[in-house]
Amino acid sequence: MTLFGGDGGTGKSLLSLQLAVAVATGGGWIGRGVSEGRVIYMSAEDDEDELHRRVDDILRAERRDYDDLPGLTLRSLAGEDALLALEGQVQLIQSELFKELDRRAADESPALIVIDTLADVYPANENDRAKVRQFIGILRSLAIKRGCAVLLLGHPSLTGISSGTGASGSTAWNNSVRSRLYLSRIMDDGFEADPDRRVMTTMKANYGRVGEETHMKWHDGVFVAEVSEQGLDKLAAGAKAQRVFMKLLAAYTAQGRQVNHAGGSRYAPKLFAEHPDNEGMTKRALKAAMEGLLATGKIRIETAGPASRRTSYIVEAG
Repeated sequence: MTLFGGDGGTGKSLLSLQLAVAVATGGGWIGRGVSEGRVIYMSAEDDEDELHRRVDDILRAERRDYDDLPGLTLRSLAGEDALLALEGQVQLIQSELFKELDRRAADESPALIVIDTLADVYPANENDRAKVRQFIGILRSLAIKRGCAVLLLGHPSLTGISSGTGASGSTAWNNSVRSRLYLSRIMDDGFEADPDRRVMTTMKANYGRVGEETHMKWHDGVFVAEVSEQGLDKLAAGAKAQRVFMKLLAAYTAQGRQVNHAGGSRYAPKLFAEHPDNEGMTKRALKAAMEGLLATGKIRIETAGPASRRTSYIVEAG
């Protein structure tokens, strides 16, 4: 049972549909291999025309056609009652739509069921911990009973967006699922350099590594994996960021301008990223460079001023 979050317009519906096609055809998904099997994709957001338009783009990118998709069932619920549970006197109960989904799963034996989106299929307050756990329990029972994975798409709360955690409503959403993924835009201090780039982060994984990132870019209607720097390329990029950091630190020091490591208006990574001689280095890259230089002793932190108003600043180690 996996919760896949992302704020509106990031492309989580498209990416999950790409996963559905990958599983149904035994192909790859943004650079990852997946196990082949049947898929039920249920969307309460997109009508059939929109679903097929997206599948057309995916098949074109994969150089496949609909003859390769006998294992994919698309079910649009746009404009219909899409609730998978109803509020009873004591607890949530399965809706008729859920029972229909269960019967279809019994007939088709899918490896994956995708449900888009949480706001349309969940009947209660998203902050109600008990109801959240009951709802996830209903979907988990479906996964166990039919021997398949269930991927539930959802929107994060405003707090989840601002914090970067992608959390939605009650913490019970995160606590009740086995894994949680979060798709987000790539921002640097509020600036989006490339609106087509995304990063998918593993926020929870009971049986895997947390914090793993998959970078991708939208191209011709689909997301494609971006090759991350590895080995010598990664080392070279890190060395360049450190060289630029040291160059700009020397320039600021020569001008009598102090920068610090702790944030605020004199935060070195931010100021250096805005400098015209930054050689394309971002705030994130320069922050990593600063941490590396501090760890190796190439720069150090000094303090000055009276005890009541001490300030810290970075200097090159002698």
